[in-house]
Amino acid sequence: MEKISCSGKESNQKNFMNTEIIASLDKNIEFIKKYMGDAPDLVIRRIQKGNYHTLALVYLSELTDKKDINDSILKPLLREEFTNEIELIIPIGNISRVLYLNQIQESLLEGNAILLVNEYTVAYKFEIKGGPNRQPSDSKNEISIKGTHQGFVEAAGKNIALIRNYLPTAKLTVTSTEIGEEGKTKIHVLFLMEKADFQIIAEAQGRLENIKVNSIVNTGELVKHIEDNPYSPFPQLLLTERPDTAVSSLLDGKFVIVVDHSPNVLIGPTNFLSFFRNIDDCSTRWMINFFLQILRIVAFFLALILPATYIALISFNYSLIPVPLFLSIAESRENVPFSAIVEAMIMEITLEMMREAALRLPAPIGQTMGIVGGIIIGQAAVQAGIVSNIMIIIVSVTAIASFTVPNYDMSLAVRYLRFPMMLLATWFGFVGIIIGLMILLAHILSIRSIGTPYGVSFFPLEIYKFKNFILKYKNETKGDI
Repeated sequence: MEKISCSGKESNQKNFMNTEIIASLDKNIEFIKKYMGDAPDLVIRRIQKGNYHTLALVYLSELTDKKDINDSILKPLLREEFTNEIELIIPIGNISRVLYLNQIQESLLEGNAILLVNEYTVAYKFEIKGGPNRQPSDSKNEISIKGTHQGFVEAAGKNIALIRNYLPTAKLTVTSTEIGEEGKTKIHVLFLMEKADFQIIAEAQGRLENIKVNSIVNTGELVKHIEDNPYSPFPQLLLTERPDTAVSSLLDGKFVIVVDHSPNVLIGPTNFLSFFRNIDDCSTRWMINFFLQILRIVAFFLALILPATYIALISFNYSLIPVPLFLSIAESRENVPFSAIVEAMIMEITLEMMREAALRLPAPIGQTMGIVGGIIIGQAAVQAGIVSNIMIIIVSVTAIASFTVPNYDMSLAVRYLRFPMMLLATWFGFVGIIIGLMILLAHILSIRSIGTPYGVSFFPLEIYKFKNFILKYKNETKGDI
């Protein structure tokens, strides 16, 4: 290995990454300052122990727990006699030795403290992470009536601890890796030894190891690098912020990926029907559960084809409309100067803009804007003769149906898939709708999730897994991948 060279510009970042700690405390500190960019929150606390030992405690003040620094490190160092066995002096559980300067840099950026000793070629790392922190709270995006009121936070360690609290078994296996050339992000893969398919686990871990990026900021960004079909509109991996959902998936034989600094975890492999489940299904009577599952699937198809069906009926197949309803629609559309497709596009695009605006605004304002804006715009559009009353009803039912789909990513997919369905209905009527549905069905059957068929348990029908979807039987020996 290379030793530190103090010949000015000859020491670069590449050399630093392969540089051993040397016996000179001052030179070690000099290089730490240089490669930390003279960070204003970099603290270097020198301690003199007798006539022979000079120590330096190095940490980033905004990322470490100051109470632990003072009580668990500084006080024992000042009070106790110095010994080569630092672990006997410092009452901190996680203490490890560091041999290279790049490891010191990474440890400091992770929120750890480093102890350097003059004439020592090894440093000591104390895991005392502090910095921005949030305690587990209610899940904001996945509401449960009967489930727990805990959600994941932006710390991988706490998220893994939450899962272990729900699943206290030694069979829960955790493997870890780091991704990123510049900012290294810790990624943890969790699975149950006796339930998971090790071929699938190996495939997922292989994909993680092959990721070459500067950094992974959140779980959603990670999905794009490991999913099988990145150009598919359908989500192939399930994002959740609920620990009980993650545990339920582990018991089904799936794996869970925890990304540091992200409040969501990733569940895989999944299938199409996985996105129509809710954690409350586990505690609902099977008859009610059956009704709710069917209701969600019906809502999915309503959100997908209801505007297209209206366009097909008005433009091509108006003979299928009962006469009283046809007369009512004709009267409603009497003053509308646009065709059915233009009328539908105006309202659907307006609805999507309102949804996006409501998401970006603070919650109370967003809710008010969504309700009041929808009523005012709809009423004004009808009075101005831009759209008909029946179109307002169609768009409203479509919006409600898309909200019924419990998974946001699947709801987002169906929201935008209905636009090409509307175009097909404009060109070919009901034939176009059937063509669109056949294309979607073929696509669902062709894509895979971590190597497993996306249509498994439904296409083709597998009785055990379909029963598990409808009746939500849990905790059986056989997994549900």
